[in-house]
Amino acid sequence: MVTAYIMVKANTGEADRLKGEMEALEGVASAHIVAGDVDFIVKVNVETPAEVKNIVADHVQAIDGVEDTQTYISMD
Repeated sequence: MVTAYIMVKANTGEADRLKGEMEALEGVASAHIVAGDVDFIVKVNVETPAEVKNIVADHVQAIDGVEDTQTYISMD
Protein backbone atom coordinates (compact mmCIF):
# COMPACT_ATOMS: atom_id res chain seq x y z
CA MET A 1 0.00 0.00 0.00
CA VAL A 2 1.27 3.47 -0.92
CA THR A 3 0.15 6.51 1.07
CA ALA A 4 0.74 9.95 -0.39
CA TYR A 5 -0.19 13.48 0.57
CA ILE A 6 -0.99 16.02 -2.12
CA MET A 7 -0.69 19.71 -1.28
CA VAL A 8 -3.11 21.62 -3.49
CA LYS A 9 -3.18 25.35 -4.25
CA ALA A 10 -6.41 26.68 -5.68
CA ASN A 11 -7.30 29.90 -7.47
CA THR A 12 -11.00 29.91 -6.72
CA GLY A 13 -13.25 30.64 -3.78
CA GLU A 14 -15.18 27.42 -4.35
CA ALA A 15 -13.42 25.41 -1.66
CA ASP A 16 -16.36 23.12 -0.93
CA ARG A 17 -16.76 22.20 -4.60
CA LEU A 18 -13.06 21.44 -4.99
CA LYS A 19 -13.00 19.38 -1.80
CA GLY A 20 -15.99 17.35 -2.97
CA GLU A 21 -14.48 16.71 -6.40
CA MET A 22 -11.20 15.56 -4.89
CA GLU A 23 -12.91 13.32 -2.31
CA ALA A 24 -14.88 11.66 -5.11
CA LEU A 25 -11.71 10.46 -6.86
CA GLU A 26 -10.91 6.76 -6.54
CA GLY A 27 -7.93 6.30 -4.21
CA VAL A 28 -8.51 9.51 -2.28
CA ALA A 29 -8.92 8.69 1.41
CA SER A 30 -9.62 12.25 2.56
CA ALA A 31 -9.34 15.90 1.58
CA HIS A 32 -9.01 18.76 4.05
CA ILE A 33 -9.29 22.51 3.62
CA VAL A 34 -6.33 24.04 5.46
CA ALA A 35 -4.84 27.42 6.28
CA GLY A 36 -1.30 28.23 5.23
CA ASP A 37 0.74 28.03 2.04
CA VAL A 38 -1.65 25.53 0.45
CA ASP A 39 -5.44 25.35 0.37
CA PHE A 40 -5.98 21.58 0.65
CA ILE A 41 -4.18 18.50 1.86
CA VAL A 42 -5.38 15.36 0.12
CA LYS A 43 -4.50 11.89 1.43
CA VAL A 44 -4.26 9.09 -1.12
CA ASN A 45 -4.10 5.34 -0.43
CA VAL A 46 -3.31 3.22 -3.49
CA GLU A 47 -1.34 0.13 -4.47
CA THR A 48 1.52 1.66 -6.50
CA PRO A 49 3.40 4.95 -6.97
CA ALA A 50 2.14 4.96 -10.56
CA GLU A 51 -1.41 5.21 -9.24
CA VAL A 52 -0.41 8.28 -7.22
CA LYS A 53 0.92 9.87 -10.40
CA ASN A 54 -2.30 9.02 -12.22
CA ILE A 55 -4.50 10.58 -9.55
CA VAL A 56 -2.41 13.77 -9.40
CA ALA A 57 -1.58 14.29 -13.07
CA ASP A 58 -4.78 13.05 -14.68
CA HIS A 59 -7.41 13.94 -12.11
CA VAL A 60 -6.51 16.45 -9.37
CA GLN A 61 -4.65 18.81 -11.71
CA ALA A 62 -7.55 18.60 -14.19
CA ILE A 63 -10.09 19.99 -11.70
CA ASP A 64 -11.14 23.51 -12.62
CA GLY A 65 -9.66 25.88 -10.05
CA VAL A 66 -6.62 23.81 -9.09
CA GLU A 67 -3.55 25.96 -9.63
CA ASP A 68 -0.64 23.83 -8.39
CA THR A 69 0.15 20.60 -6.56
CA GLN A 70 3.04 19.10 -4.64
CA THR A 71 3.05 15.41 -3.82
CA TYR A 72 4.74 13.68 -0.91
CA ILE A 73 4.87 9.88 -0.67
CA SER A 74 4.97 8.50 2.86
CA MET A 75 8.03 6.41 3.71
CA ASP A 76 6.41 4.42 6.53
